[in-house]
Amino acid sequence: MAGLSDPISDFLTRLKNASRAGNETFKAPHSKMKEAIAKILQDEGYIWNYEVDSTGKFPELKVKVKYADNGNPILTDLKRVSKPGIRRYVGAGEIPRVLNGLGISIVSTSKGVKTGSTARREKLGGEILAFVW
Repeated sequence: MAGLSDPISDFLTRLKNASRAGNETFKAPHSKMKEAIAKILQDEGYIWNYEVDSTGKFPELKVKVKYADNGNPILTDLKRVSKPGIRRYVGAGEIPRVLNGLGISIVSTSKGVKTGSTARREKLGGEILAFVW
């Protein structure tokens, strides 16, 4: 199997597919960037929790997907913005609001991975990784 050219997109796609299929958990290969994205998703209430499983040969990120009381997934959709072929960088004042504030943007800044609102508040620009709503 060929190596992935966009592991962040793979992680986000696994999250979206697991929530739409009704799966309780999913696993993805671990990286610090994916762990930071999972932390943001947990803090913003899109997933229950995540943990790093390092029992195997390679560490994996195990994520527990969050659902509403009626069984619908909390995560409606997401969009990968910056891709390996086309990176999208913005200044602090140019970070877009997602669905007029109903969603979040995930931005990779010089101070780490942050939500768009946090990066805007701290006056940090960076690469827009994804929109989540």
